Amino acid sequence: MDILISGASVAGPALAYWLRRHGFTPTVVERAEQVRDGGYAVDFRGEALDVLDRMGILDHVLALDTEMGDAALMDGDGKQYATLPAVIFAGDLEILKGDLTRILYEATRDDVEYVFGDSIASLEEDETGVHVTFERGEARTFDLVVGADGLHSRTRALTFGPEEQFVRHLGIYTAVFSLDNYLGLRNTGQLYSVPGRAANIFSARNNTEARAALHFASGPLEYDRRDTEEHKRIVAERFADDRWQVPRLLREAAAARDFHFDANAQVEMECWSKGRVVLLGDAGYCAAPTSGRGTSQALIGAYILAGELAVADGEHTAAFAAYERQMRGYVSEHQQAGRAGAERFFMGTPTQEVLDMIAANAPEVSRAQTVRLKEYPASARVGSSPSGLTAG
Repeated sequence: MDILISGASVAGPALAYWLRRHGFTPTVVERAEQVRDGGYAVDFRGEALDVLDRMGILDHVLALDTEMGDAALMDGDGKQYATLPAVIFAGDLEILKGDLTRILYEATRDDVEYVFGDSIASLEEDETGVHVTFERGEARTFDLVVGADGLHSRTRALTFGPEEQFVRHLGIYTAVFSLDNYLGLRNTGQLYSVPGRAANIFSARNNTEARAALHFASGPLEYDRRDTEEHKRIVAERFADDRWQVPRLLREAAAARDFHFDANAQVEMECWSKGRVVLLGDAGYCAAPTSGRGTSQALIGAYILAGELAVADGEHTAAFAAYERQMRGYVSEHQQAGRAGAERFFMGTPTQEVLDMIAANAPEVSRAQTVRLKEYPASARVGSSPSGLTAG
């Protein structure tokens, strides 16, 4: 079966890996001209580590672990008043998102077709398959189409309807960008928070770089989602009067080439598939960055979706239903965690006692969100070892 996957971030390449292992022929189309770099750190929890191990890439991910330690909570005068334990924000394992997308791409590029610099323009389904037109390339027909294209999924909009029907805004906007590690941080970070705004900076890539994020509370805003300069102006206006390192961070943000700005939001849908089209990861069930579970959901969802298609011998109706049955409870718990995280995101000046109490409960919370991973036998026609990987 020929299966089109829209999106080459985490969910798309992970699905492509498993589809190839089960004997399907995936094609990945990505709007960006190349694999995206940049982005903040992502963490893995519970069964997501098992998926990485089954893919044969766990050692490569471990080699790029940020090894993040506790972070300092700072006041406006640059004085530390508390310590944020790493267990609260770093999960069981943490790496930069750009490093993860590169690992997944390198594990699949030799036997998966990637089409960069293009995107789906239209979808039309009949009994023979899904007829797809693209913004740039020639039209093609696929047996199935998977939308792994994130919160603002074009695949979801074309198949199910406008974004506003499914996206639930959680009242927070976040800007993320790379910068020099000018504070000399070593496997740690610093955070600053006032009512309705927060800023943080963490070391990255063996302390040779840093990543910063600026967060502010707001209802839904009207802006051009593709206008990065407008995004930078919005953030600069919101933080114009803040202290600590914020003035320097705003200057760094203005010059950043990998500046990313978006709302913290969730995707809530009654069904993740329609006919021959199915959604995966944030496109179908985004839990929001405040959940800390989005990457784990994407990896586990990819594993289960490909496995159920294999078990059903490509009969998509049965496979999509089985995939959804296994993922629903897991997703519901994570979305609840995302909403709770958004409610306490701007927590002002917490005492060390409160932070220690949260940290003490963090491992239990991490273990609570579980999904049973079935064993799906690999196709005898396709090798199961990833190729082209480097740990550097």
